[in-house]
Amino acid sequence: MVERAWAAAGKKGDSGRKPESRVRLTGMALIVLALTAAVLSYLAFTVWVPGRQERYEQYRAAGPCPAQAAPREAAAEDCLVTGHFTVTKTESTFTGKVTVYEATLRDQDDDSRDQDDDSRRTVVRFGDSRPLFDTLHRGDEVTATGWRGDIVALSKDGVRQNTSDAPRDEHSGNAALGVLLALLAAQSLVFGAVRLARPAACAPFVWEPYGRWLVFTDICVGVGVGAVSVWLDLPWWTVLVTVPVLVGAVMARLLSGRRRAAASSAKTTRHRDARVASR
Repeated sequence: MVERAWAAAGKKGDSGRKPESRVRLTGMALIVLALTAAVLSYLAFTVWVPGRQERYEQYRAAGPCPAQAAPREAAAEDCLVTGHFTVTKTESTFTGKVTVYEATLRDQDDDSRDQDDDSRRTVVRFGDSRPLFDTLHRGDEVTATGWRGDIVALSKDGVRQNTSDAPRDEHSGNAALGVLLALLAAQSLVFGAVRLARPAACAPFVWEPYGRWLVFTDICVGVGVGAVSVWLDLPWWTVLVTVPVLVGAVMARLLSGRRRAAASSAKTTRHRDARVASR
């Protein structure tokens, strides 16, 4: 969607040859795109990131539930409940992008006669096969830690692994997405406003080359910084500075290289014209 809207903004300064109504229409589309990206960025920093951070802090602050606490009491006290389960099946499935690791569990305290009833089984998912999932086999007894109705960790013989439902302090990737949306919003707004204000002379605020460079630089830097920040476990607020600085540095280098190439081309043209004139 982003690339289509920007591509419609024209190529290589040819907007002067297009009807002004079409140019203004494209400018309005870019402004709508900018407003949409701005709203999503605002929600990312006011709802998504703070909400996930608060949930993670509440999970870290939760203590063990009182002994013999009923499920309702455990939920009311927002504590960590422990249960004992038996592994009935493990399965890893490749979805085309990632591998999903699943373990099916049966509660050892379940006195039901129908032990094969799937409705009485619990399926937990993991994002990785280590350190515990690879060691699980049918019939293994494991200890599960639950929080707010979800199994957040399994352990066996001193080896513990968080499940996919466990809250994580991995908000830098979400912050990178919010910064990426903010940059796209600002750039789309500028390019759209120029097309509304002066539809006959939009250059250099067109798709080729600056619009394309900006979009792909934003996406590459945003995704790259987000992935590295999660991998290095950096605080999410570091992304707020890193992404804009890197985008600015990359764009400055690209513009500098283009100017040098243009100057070199102009110099070559002048020398060729001078030789032709001397003949």
